[in-house]
Amino acid sequence: MSERRPTAFADVTDERLRALFDEQSYVADDDVVTSVLLALRLGKPLLVEGEPGAGKTELAKVLAAGFDTDLVRLQCYEGLTAEHALYEWNYTKQLLAVQSGDDDASVFAEEYLLERPLLRALRGEGDAPPVLLIDEIDRADEEFEALLLEVLSDYQVSVPELGTIRAETPPIVIVTSNRTRALSDALKRRCLFCHVAPPSLEKEREILARKVPELDGAVATELCAMAARIREEPLRKPPGAAETIDWARAVAALRRDGDEPLTPAEVHDTLGCLLKEVEDVERVDESLLETLVEAAAEARAEVPS
Repeated sequence: MSERRPTAFADVTDERLRALFDEQSYVADDDVVTSVLLALRLGKPLLVEGEPGAGKTELAKVLAAGFDTDLVRLQCYEGLTAEHALYEWNYTKQLLAVQSGDDDASVFAEEYLLERPLLRALRGEGDAPPVLLIDEIDRADEEFEALLLEVLSDYQVSVPELGTIRAETPPIVIVTSNRTRALSDALKRRCLFCHVAPPSLEKEREILARKVPELDGAVATELCAMAARIREEPLRKPPGAAETIDWARAVAALRRDGDEPLTPAEVHDTLGCLLKEVEDVERVDESLLETLVEAAAEARAEVPS
């Protein structure tokens, strides 16, 4: 077993973490708070899985802002290579050095090394270690996961020409996945795990109260009820909390201070803020639109006056 590196957050408390989430207007369930707390105290990466728009990426941003530290983001994609994720050499600078005729200087020295996100996170120079966000790891090739194992287990990178570069203090590591493919057991063993479930109506209403405070509470309740109802349909891309926030902001921008019940026309004309596939938008025919408006009215009636 590899020796764990000392973590800067071993003494963080549950109260401090909950206060951080509250300050950053991030609504986190108890299991999410506990998972993050353990990742901070143990100095282990946290693998966060869930549907798109559930707040996985936002979690890393909130931690970076709450701890007043840098966010280093590695956006994964098919074909991602070590040169784009770990480091590469400045070939132009190396070539100029060779052409200068300085035979005593090595062109494989620190001054020729270009940091990419993983190496930059390990060598963070701020007062607090950075937050490393490895976003949508399931979009990268399976072979790329092997490149991450050394970073995730030992917080180090092996550079053949320079040796091993280790983090003095491990960064906070958040790895997100939309579950478009299964991840390797080796990667999962190196991480703690957290699943972010789709928000309940009550949680989504609380999210809107924090993220879109200018929207009338009764109108926000209507939007949450319709979002919950439309997720029951066989959609190509069910909307997450992020889409509901977009929808709420759009309605707030159109209505300004209006608190009247949403009309079918308003719902229909703003659906593009909630649904991002043409097939899903077209699924909302007159009958389903009527059902959505009825669900909104029922939810609104339950809101205390």
